[in-house]
Amino acid sequence: MLYTKNHGCRGRASQGFSLVEVLVALAVVGLVLAAAVPASSRFYDNLQRREAIRDVRNLLVAARETALTTGNAQDVRVRPSARRVSAGRKVITLPAGLAVTVHGAAELNLDNVGVIRFYPDGSASGGGVDVRGADGALTRISVDWLVGRVELERVAGR
Repeated sequence: MLYTKNHGCRGRASQGFSLVEVLVALAVVGLVLAAAVPASSRFYDNLQRREAIRDVRNLLVAARETALTTGNAQDVRVRPSARRVSAGRKVITLPAGLAVTVHGAAELNLDNVGVIRFYPDGSASGGGVDVRGADGALTRISVDWLVGRVELERVAGR
């Protein structure tokens, strides 16, 4: 064995990686990426769906609170064709991969717009908003007509 002053033993072990070792490492990285990319895509879609559901629920709750504190009825308008939910100046546009359906009192609904109204006494017109993801998962945001309570319910899907 040859010894150098600063590097200790010099020989075959210090020459680097072989081509086979590099190819095996690249194959392992490729397998990990092949599994991780679809999973991260599904994770991102689910994250967007959960965020949209939370935003719609919070908008409904805020409209109820505004009706209680101001003494004025508050309308939440849902336009399914545009995936848009609004109350006052607050507007939420849901991501393109989601489908929205609204259930509300027929006498309050406008052309292609469903309306859920919250009254100053805490009650509501009742109804709800259904949000369906591209994977078929359906979450219903229900509004109780008697007490105006807003609740989430996982109906179907994954």
